[in-house]
Amino acid sequence: MSTEIRKKELMSTFNFRHATKEFDPTKKIPEEDFKFILEAGRLSPSSGGNEPWKFLIIQSADFRKELAPLVTGAVRSLPTSSHFVIILARKGLTFDSSYVIDQQTRVKGMPVEVYKSMQQAYAQFYDDLHLDTERALLDWSSKSTYLAMANMMTAAAHIGVDSCPIEGFDLDAVNDLLDKKGLLGDGEFSLSVMTAFGYRLKDPVRAKTRRPMDELVQYV
Repeated sequence: MSTEIRKKELMSTFNFRHATKEFDPTKKIPEEDFKFILEAGRLSPSSGGNEPWKFLIIQSADFRKELAPLVTGAVRSLPTSSHFVIILARKGLTFDSSYVIDQQTRVKGMPVEVYKSMQQAYAQFYDDLHLDTERALLDWSSKSTYLAMANMMTAAAHIGVDSCPIEGFDLDAVNDLLDKKGLLGDGEFSLSVMTAFGYRLKDPVRAKTRRPMDELVQYV
């Protein structure tokens, strides 16, 4: 396949995607297609390669009803979407935390002695980014979750599945609900963002609009 064909296919995918506010509740995403979407999230880049995310797939109708009053940004998408995803961000990922050490050595295969020899460089990295508070560390993890979400939405659009990113929620209230259900681990996670997936009930009323390239790009 030529480069030009690949570019046209990808641009077609980006133009197909739009923030779908309401889905056709009678249409469900096939299991294999949704696994494909999740795999795009799993393979996404993350700072340090730490994969600071967890994907909760909310399929229970009762659970969605509990969420509904807490998620004002999903009034129509929550009850109608085929799959509703809550993306959690890991908390407290310092360079010497047990999760990061396990990620770098067991998952990524870095020899323990090599990782230990790099700890001064890691400490400098954290210092340069001012990752010195619980909130700063959570924000750092959350930035990576948005990369995963974007890739999942693009993968979905590539196979004709719609999506909608959602930030309109009561953060504390949803975290409390998730915690009561035992879904935040032992204080390891916090809510980052949500995404609904399904098939659009109707086409967008207007074409995609964006600022022109010359207002957004500057070569220096």
